[in-house]
Parts: sequence; C-alpha cells; structure tokens
Amino acid sequence: MRKGTFFCIDAHTCGNPVRLVTSGHPDLVGNNMSEKRQDFLANHYWILESLMFEPRGHDMMSGSFLYPPCSDNADAAILFIETSGCLPMCGHGTIGTVTAALESGLLHAKTPGQLILDVPAGQIRVEYEQRDGKVEWVKIYNIASYLAHQDIQINVPGIGELKVDISYGGNYYIIVEPQENYPGLENWSAAQVLQFSPIIRDIINDTVECVHPDDPSVCGASHLLWTGKPQKPGSDGANAVFYGDKAIDRSPCGTGTSARMAQLYARGELSVGQEFTHESIIGSQFVGKVEAATEVAGQPAMMPSIKGWAKVFGKNCITVDDDDPYAFGFQVK
Repeated sequence: MRKGTFFCIDAHTCGNPVRLVTSGHPDLVGNNMSEKRQDFLANHYWILESLMFEPRGHDMMSGSFLYPPCSDNADAAILFIETSGCLPMCGHGTIGTVTAALESGLLHAKTPGQLILDVPAGQIRVEYEQRDGKVEWVKIYNIASYLAHQDIQINVPGIGELKVDISYGGNYYIIVEPQENYPGLENWSAAQVLQFSPIIRDIINDTVECVHPDDPSVCGASHLLWTGKPQKPGSDGANAVFYGDKAIDRSPCGTGTSARMAQLYARGELSVGQEFTHESIIGSQFVGKVEAATEVAGQPAMMPSIKGWAKVFGKNCITVDDDDPYAFGFQVK
C-alpha cells in the first residue's frame, strides 16, 4: 500500500522552489546518505513522484527530507528529491532546507551560525546568519569539484557542431559556452534551452562516461549549464541550468555554480580565494568562491563555496491515497 500524509514547508531559493517535507519520512536503510539514497530510489520512489510531479508539484519542483545525522560530528542529514530524481547534492535545495528548518525550529545547530550536514555526495559545512528569527543568508562549503571532460565535440541535430565540457560540482554538468553555433544565453529563449538540452544530454551520455571515482552510484551527466553574458551589475557570469525532462533552474544553481567554477579553475581562469558571482535566468545571484585546491582520485580539483538566500512562503499538508488515479504524479509531454 502506497499512501500517506505529508506536512511540508514551501520556500524558494533565489526563485527556485524547495519543498521541505516535515513528516512521512520513510525509514531508510544504509550507513550513510549515499546508501540511504539508493534505498529511497529502490523502495520509496513513489513518494518523490507524488510530491514533486503534477498535480501536487510541477516540472521545476524540488524538495528535501531532513534526517538525523549519519556521522558523529554532523548536525543533520538531507535527502534531496526533485523531478530529475534523488540528487547526490543540491545547492539551492540545501540553502532552502536550512532556511526553512532553522526558521521553523526543526533544526538546531550545535554551534550557532554553523552546521555540518551529511548529504549523499559526502559531508558539507554550512554557515548562516539568523536575525529576528529569519535566516538572512546561507553559505555552503560544498564537496570537491573538478573538470571531468574537456572539449568534447558533438553534432547536435538542429544546431550543428558544438564543443562542451563536463564538470562535477555534486552532479555532472554539461557546460555549453558561446561559440559558432551557440550565440550565448542572452540570445536564446527558454524554449530553445528546453528543446535542445535533452538531445545534447542523450548524445553526451552515449559518448562519454561520467562516474565519480569515489562513489560509482553518482554517475551520468544529468544537467546542462548554458552560459552567456550577465545582465545585472556585479555578475561575473550568467547561466541557465536544465534538469529533469522540462525544467530550467530559476536560481543560479549551487552545484552548477560549483561545476562552473571548477571548470574555470581548471583552465586557470579562477584562482584560490577568488569570488565568482553567478546570475540565473531570472537575474538572481549566488556568490561563489574557490576556497582551496584539492584532488579527486588524483585529479586536480577545488573546494567551492556558495552563498545565497531563501524565503519561506507557505505550509501545506499533502495527502497521497492510492485510490487516486494520479496519486503518483504525471507529466504532460
């Protein structure tokens, strides 16, 4: 029987939704969040489908569950859910989850202003500022990020030849920069991003292998990051991230910003200590920073941080009953 009642806090991080599910947590099997993610995918995926897809969600819907920590030094653990699946890491989701959980009293830091969180991609550190009950900002010290593949040449029906990089920032991102057959995000519509992204993703996943050397369950290039000229003062770059089947991230994307900085760092265009303000398709901004140099399985990598904000705007109670023909969601293709 697949049914349940789920209380939720709805928020957005710089424009992209975050639904923190506060009840109805499935008991997950595993010693860490990577193993528990695999258990959720295998045995509880209907919860994701019910809460993220229509009619209770939409193509951009993203959410999370807060769990007890897996590690002795951590404050809590997060399981990320969205229409693209159950992600190893989600930057905007972390910012929204931390904001909603702190403001509602669901999360209490061992050290005020600081958190250590277990996530499927590993362990992250968080700083935040809370004033008069409201969280003003959240800064994530993300997992090690690196450039996985460079200058991959592909032929895309309807576009022609493209050269792309693939970079890891918690998920694998196909990064498309302005070139002969792509004039830059400022010259493209959202409809074009939605049209060509799934085609390119399929081509890339048939062409190259993306498997994290420390966790084989993190595999496949799942997101596309289209770059262009920023439109707002203070931005160093602009992007639109495609995920799922029909979604464009309204935030600047935390793991995407990490992947973009890792790419620029690998090319010598960013250095340790340098900030990178990233702009979303709606003009909202994250402030990224190259915190330190590191390695991933012997490959050069960097440790990124991402600073952003989120706003809580509602609470709801969602009932899922398997006698509803649309209990487990749908998408209009």
